[in-house]
Amino acid sequence: MSLPIEPRPAEGGPAQPQQRPQLMQNDPFSKPAYTDSFYDAVGGHDTFVKLIDVFYDGVATDPLLRPMYPEEDLAPAKRRFLMFLEQYWGGPTTYGEERGHPRLRMRHVPFKVTPEAKDRWLFHMRAAVDALELPALYEGTLWDYMDRAALSMVNSPSEG
Repeated sequence: MSLPIEPRPAEGGPAQPQQRPQLMQNDPFSKPAYTDSFYDAVGGHDTFVKLIDVFYDGVATDPLLRPMYPEEDLAPAKRRFLMFLEQYWGGPTTYGEERGHPRLRMRHVPFKVTPEAKDRWLFHMRAAVDALELPALYEGTLWDYMDRAALSMVNSPSEG
């Protein structure tokens, strides 16, 4: 069986991109369909909205974390975090277009992020990640990032 591959152009002719072989539907060696981003693989915008909503439901009532969100309403913080996560995971680039480089540590400097605050943040984020009911590979990937990101935001020692 020969595969349809476009011939190379004659010497001096215009460069033509070669076509990749078309895989047959029942070919046992063909790869399954895939998506180009984690964002799409986990459900896109709706998934990240749910993550943010569940997370901020916890933050809203947390006496240690709530003071770190100075707006009266948590909506601006929710929007910023949603835009950041969507962009980070391969979705829309709205965060960068509106706010530039994330500069996460710099943006968190005004807040006293202690190991205890990190633990509370992770507590609420764990509930949010669990609420998504993602397949284990995606859940682990997302959680690993959240855990490392939270640790990197710590900028103050324990209060004692």
